Amino acid sequence: MLFEFGLQSCLLLIFFFHILVYSFLFFKRSLNQDNYADRLVGWFLLIAALLIVPFMVGFAGWYDNQPYRDVLFFVPFVHSLFIGPLLYFYTRSIFNYSFRIKGMDWLHFLPGFMYLMATIGTSLIDILYYKGYHFTNEGEDADFADWYTLLSTFSVLAYLFLAIRYYNQYKRYTAMATSFADQASLKWLRNFLYAFALLSVLPVVRLILANFEFFERMRYFGPWYYYLGFAIVVYYIAINAFHAVYLPLHKLQFYPSLLSGFEEEKTLAIVETREENNSIASPAKPDAKMIGLGNELVALMEKETLFERSDLTLSEVAKKLGTNQVLLSRVVNQQFGLNFNDYINKYRVNAVIERLSLPAFKNQTLLAIAFDAGFNSKATFNRSFKKFTGKTPKDYLDLCEK
Repeated sequence: MLFEFGLQSCLLLIFFFHILVYSFLFFKRSLNQDNYADRLVGWFLLIAALLIVPFMVGFAGWYDNQPYRDVLFFVPFVHSLFIGPLLYFYTRSIFNYSFRIKGMDWLHFLPGFMYLMATIGTSLIDILYYKGYHFTNEGEDADFADWYTLLSTFSVLAYLFLAIRYYNQYKRYTAMATSFADQASLKWLRNFLYAFALLSVLPVVRLILANFEFFERMRYFGPWYYYLGFAIVVYYIAINAFHAVYLPLHKLQFYPSLLSGFEEEKTLAIVETREENNSIASPAKPDAKMIGLGNELVALMEKETLFERSDLTLSEVAKKLGTNQVLLSRVVNQQFGLNFNDYINKYRVNAVIERLSLPAFKNQTLLAIAFDAGFNSKATFNRSFKKFTGKTPKDYLDLCEK
């Protein structure tokens, strides 16, 4: 098989091979662990790997030699219309372990299947009837037609907008409903979505710049840099998604409607507070039930030290108190002026400070004490410690030694 090894072809070949291997690993893990998110990212990586093929083998001499040129012209490698829906549903499946694509959700993939069927049909007609490139893009690869590039870019950006909005909703929810918001935020996914959005705009920029003579002379090398960047960004999500720890997230089962319930309660509480402050009459007494629930929460935390559990959720605490998580979130907000994540981390910081003076913890490192108190990362501990004490852990220790 023809393959002219050069810098352009070899670099893309390396990424193509690794992305393909990761795709296989995700498919295998999805079967072994029944992980739907792995299945979706496996399909995304497979489609991304195929998208790299034309430029990889193009620089390896395929466009200049037969029958390889026919393979590139008649076999559809670029399935960009599948990328947006896959990324959007992958984002949803990570944050809701029970999520499955079903019913009307499959309509999101209809444009991709329509393009695939149309491409296969026109290729068969060209091969069997016209014996040439009748339906191709004026003798160029149909996968890179301007209209398809623009449509694909619009599709990817639209779904990335939905995915980023969903991610931001989820991030707000984790601060209200978990004690491990930093870990649950999956910042690598946020970075990928924004980087991929920026990358997706570049084909349109390339089409605009192609109207200028200088950039037209670079028509093959310019897109190569795009596909190299594309491969790097895709490889980034492959590595991070494969090694990410999802176990605590399985407890959350996030839906946007859950966030709406929390934020409606928060808005209601703000309105009630303003009405009381603006009232001429003396303000109403605080709800005895809410005060009682707050006292029960404090007693529970001090008795069972639930904050030591690094994967503690608001729902679990609410069940122990015999209430619902929306009401408990309102109690935490109103009586302690914190969201649930900060409320638990404050207990953890106080526990660390208390244990620093105990002989039993004398031989432990500060980080070990922090992990024992419920923190799950050094960064979260440092940030929370500074937030509630006004000092970094190091500064606090130095002050204690004086």
